[in-house]
Amino acid sequence: MEFWIELTVSIFLVTGAIFVFIGSLGLAKLPDFYTRLHAPTKATTLGMGCLLIASMVIVTYRQGYLSLHELLITLFLLITAPVTAHMLAKTALHHKVAILDKSSGKSLSQQARERMTPKE
Repeated sequence: MEFWIELTVSIFLVTGAIFVFIGSLGLAKLPDFYTRLHAPTKATTLGMGCLLIASMVIVTYRQGYLSLHELLITLFLLITAPVTAHMLAKTALHHKVAILDKSSGKSLSQQARERMTPKE
């Protein structure tokens, strides 16, 4: 296999693995629901994108034609992860999931909860 293909795939694999590890570590170690939600939606999405691009490069090189399956999976992840995170955060606000005192933007969450509460 050509050196530059191997180098490109290796860089994408290592970068993707680092991002996935950081996202997983953030999910396990961060203190409250909202910060835990942030870690996998940002870091892990980028990490999986790198891993899938590495797969696309190696499959394209070995088969001799452009492989778009991995690109479609990457686009699907980039579209669905933020939407899912937004829905989970909105549900947590609705159910009044506690926010740590040291978290910044606590007043913003209070304003959002007030807007969601129906006026009687």
